[in-house]
Amino acid sequence: MDAENTLIMELENGPVTIKLRPDLAPKHVERIKELAREGFYDGVVFHRVIPRFMAQGGDPTGTGMGGSKKPDLKAEFSKAPHTEGVCSMARSQSEDSANSQFFICNADAKFLDGKYTVWGEVTEGMEHVHALPVGEPPRSPGKIVSMKVAADA
Repeated sequence: MDAENTLIMELENGPVTIKLRPDLAPKHVERIKELAREGFYDGVVFHRVIPRFMAQGGDPTGTGMGGSKKPDLKAEFSKAPHTEGVCSMARSQSEDSANSQFFICNADAKFLDGKYTVWGEVTEGMEHVHALPVGEPPRSPGKIVSMKVAADA
């Protein structure tokens, strides 16, 4: 395990280990690590969870409309497929609007390939992602207790 390129996302029901992919999206990986190290994601909910599609979080307002105070990122699209466990950046209509929101595919979503920036992949704890409360938004959303770079844990 490359501790500098591994995230430990503690959900209310258990830990999720994410292998970061700086080979695919170096600027997005840098942003995710920077925000995790600042504690930005701690306490943030998954505001949109759609079965057989994805779980989306990373918005401090919990509405799907917010982000960090940092500038939006230029897209780093790749040929990496959006399969179950893949972590990718959420964005608005503009390809270069990713900021802090991300989603984890809870099923294959290959129709997203080449349109969203893949930055990681769940290697352990996918059962905890599958257990997140469902909804847009969920009545009682699941939240990130903490998100840390493994090298800092």
